[in-house]
Amino acid sequence: MTKKKAAVLGAGSWGTVLATVLIDNGYDVTLWARRRELAEEVNRDHRNTGYLPGIALPETLTATVSVEKAAADKDLVLFAVPSQSVREVAREASPHIGENAVVIHASKGFELKSLKRISEVLAEELPLALSDRIAVLSGPSHAEEVVRKSPTTVVVAAGNSEVADEAQALLINSYFRVYTHPDVVGIEIGGSLKNIIALGAGLSDGLGFGDNAKAALITRGLAEMARLGMAMGAQAVTFAGLSGVGDLIVTCTSHHSRNWRAGYLMGQGKTLDQVLREMGMVVEGVKTTQAAQRLAEKYGVEMPITRELYAVLFENKEPKRAVEDLMNRGKTDEMEEMLQGTR
Repeated sequence: MTKKKAAVLGAGSWGTVLATVLIDNGYDVTLWARRRELAEEVNRDHRNTGYLPGIALPETLTATVSVEKAAADKDLVLFAVPSQSVREVAREASPHIGENAVVIHASKGFELKSLKRISEVLAEELPLALSDRIAVLSGPSHAEEVVRKSPTTVVVAAGNSEVADEAQALLINSYFRVYTHPDVVGIEIGGSLKNIIALGAGLSDGLGFGDNAKAALITRGLAEMARLGMAMGAQAVTFAGLSGVGDLIVTCTSHHSRNWRAGYLMGQGKTLDQVLREMGMVVEGVKTTQAAQRLAEKYGVEMPITRELYAVLFENKEPKRAVEDLMNRGKTDEMEEMLQGTR
């Protein structure tokens, strides 16, 4: 029997690890890397030291810098590039993706210029025949743990239930459990907005605040996620699942989280520019904070944590002052505030 073929577009930590999951599932996988030296390292040394130091990759994994070579004649095309690069890569890949392929994206964010969700961006750039074959992958899943086959549970959502089932079957295995979900909007919004709250959690830890403060950030952050999500058409219950509270917990409490780490470094006094230079990787929560602030204004949704983080990131507001302003907000009722935007 001929092996099924998959392309993973994006050779960062998550894209590389998803490629290994697919190889474990019996697929012939081609990994697209933007940088030639990274592709050569994967092919020659079976390593990706910049993103996954100390990890040996499967010898059958091949990498290329050609989007055409990666995407052509594949049963599955999985996008794992940063959210602001999705449109560019999708446009380049579009002529080469077959109309029967399943398309999955694992990017967590919004396109800043248009404020569109990633599945909407893909639907605009890919052939019309693929518009109902797009699924989104989300959930609590640090690449550093998945690559070591630590038990992980995620969710795939698609408007077409058959496509969700196909995506589930492509990805699921003994250490990578995959659930399906019909709420594409909620899954994408949960996976995107949790990065903002993780920045806040890291900031809180960097300032030396304790568990009380972080628990409040996580809980009230979840309320903000749900309010904006429901205003944009998501189902409230989605945010109680893997792409909501599940991803929020893991991203706000783990040192693996880039967003937590960025917030932590800022809490210790570094500027955003210093943090981004030091980390040398995309921190999705930064652009997502910009997008969410604009979306909150567009939909008339109250998002005080997002607003204060925006002020810290882009208006040079002192982090401690932002926390003080959050704590000194006017009195309100918890349930009333949680339900704002649902009517």
